[in-house]
Amino acid sequence: MTAATATSPTLDRFLDELWAVEGLSDYTLVAYRRDLAALAHWLEQRDTALETAEAADLLGFVSSRMQAGARPKSITRALSSIRRFYRYLVQQGEREDDPSAGIESPRAGRPLPDSLSEAQVEALLQAPDLEDAVGLRDRAMLELMYATGLRVSELVGLEQSEVNARQGVVRITGKGHKERLVPLGEEAGHWLARYQREARPDLLDGHPPCEAVFVTRRGRGLTRQAFWYRIKAHAQRAGIESPLSPHTLRHAFATHLLDHGADLRVVQMLLGHSSLSTTQIYTHVARARLQSLHAEHHPRG
Repeated sequence: MTAATATSPTLDRFLDELWAVEGLSDYTLVAYRRDLAALAHWLEQRDTALETAEAADLLGFVSSRMQAGARPKSITRALSSIRRFYRYLVQQGEREDDPSAGIESPRAGRPLPDSLSEAQVEALLQAPDLEDAVGLRDRAMLELMYATGLRVSELVGLEQSEVNARQGVVRITGKGHKERLVPLGEEAGHWLARYQREARPDLLDGHPPCEAVFVTRRGRGLTRQAFWYRIKAHAQRAGIESPLSPHTLRHAFATHLLDHGADLRVVQMLLGHSSLSTTQIYTHVARARLQSLHAEHHPRG
């Protein structure tokens, strides 16, 4: 079956139903047709039919609209059209499932998260004193957090059994007890291995075994508050005056991935977000940074 277009029988039947049953105006019907034709065209380029699209296809379409700079209000309206169309197909017995059922609309008006430039992140990573076991531990933690986008609670709660150095991944149990595998990356893997080899045995010396990956001089796992205190101290040492939060490196991880062309759905999976709309906020951060750079460096900025 070829993908439906703006003049396909499937789409025409759906619009006729809306006109006959609900008496929608021509303006509203045109808006429905435009939204669904845009989806059909996007799917057609990927050899997928509008009538047989799956939830992953619809998420891909929403992701592409977000990354193209569409406003949340525009995406919400398009999703409304899409939901109506697939409910119609289910009611008509042309589909057994509604692929749009679990897709949330983006939320507008959310504050932009605090983030850091790549140069600031590099300065922060260089701040810990590597001659000290605690400093080496902090460097490994900062590298791991920036490389994986872990929440602070996930980072300090990481256990030895959840690290697979051979495969270069960590297994994270996030919100709602959902598990995800996150790649370490070569740099973070190097610092984690060095910490495990040189600093962790020193910190655990004389203490009972501990399952936590990152431990204190008392041989216990760090608390969120203790690590946040360490981040602030290292930021001050690095000369970073930008606003910080416990999740600043997580925000930088997501923003910098998008800056370098990562797909929004990939970032969503790495962060462990249940909804794509939660991840969308980082596209605004990336766009705001580009606008700022343009204004600063372009002769007509």
